[in-house]
Amino acid sequence: MMDVQVRGLRKTYGKPPVTAVDTISFDVKKGELFGLIGPDGAGKTSIFRMLTTLLLPDGGTASVNGFDIVKDYKFIRERVGYMPGKFSLYQDLTVEENLHFFATLFNTTVEENYALVKDIYIQIEPFKKRRAGNLSGGMKQKLALCCALIHRPLVLFLDEPTTGVDTVSRKEFWEMLKRLKEQGITILVSTPYMDEATLCERIALLQEGKILSIDTPANIIRSYPDQLFAIKSDQMSWLLKELRNNPEVKTCNSFGEYHHISFKEIAADTESALINYLKKAGHSNLELFKTAPTIEDCFINLMN
Repeated sequence: MMDVQVRGLRKTYGKPPVTAVDTISFDVKKGELFGLIGPDGAGKTSIFRMLTTLLLPDGGTASVNGFDIVKDYKFIRERVGYMPGKFSLYQDLTVEENLHFFATLFNTTVEENYALVKDIYIQIEPFKKRRAGNLSGGMKQKLALCCALIHRPLVLFLDEPTTGVDTVSRKEFWEMLKRLKEQGITILVSTPYMDEATLCERIALLQEGKILSIDTPANIIRSYPDQLFAIKSDQMSWLLKELRNNPEVKTCNSFGEYHHISFKEIAADTESALINYLKKAGHSNLELFKTAPTIEDCFINLMN
């Protein structure tokens, strides 16, 4: 059973029109943790705003929990939780005041659905009298998630929930999502962080409003067409230029302390020939070894 169905969804802005979402289609299964992965401007927020009925599409259709996003917007709003990318709770209200306010909006109470948010709320409960505007980034994130869940939604939309928070808070947040999924909630999360893609069951890679690929992270990585190598030297900027100008090198992209490269053809002496060439060019402390592709490697390959 599908909780979200999208068919040819399209959104444009301005005059002349700029396409933000370009006739995309995808499905999300009931109880699935599904990720929209892509950089800023890829269309993630526009997709979420249309699916949560905050924005009308310019074309195509979509349904959430069996309800049409245009005709049945009232029913959808009762059944979904939405956590926007920018902190949007009331800064002057305390933690507990925000939570009670959002429960009231949905004609429920904190007590009625406390079991759903308990594991998250107990982490911010010591600060329940503190105004939301004075919370840290990680605490704001937890409060926003509690408010999005307090009416026990069937589908949860999280738009770049870990942007701007520290590494520990990011890790804690994804652990919370795993526990929520165990309670049967369908979760759609968007993120620009490629490393978070592997934490989803399935992902859609987005660029300029188009879907480049939809599959499990493992299958997307498995489909990478070439053997990748990691390489570094004492002068990485110079090395990048050398590699991109080398006729034997097919692709070359910078990844942290290494560059990832692939070759047009691989022979028995391909690696040694490249090392010797770079040594003669003056590079020192060279390292070259085979490496597995990442989601980011796959994304760049699909873009190209």
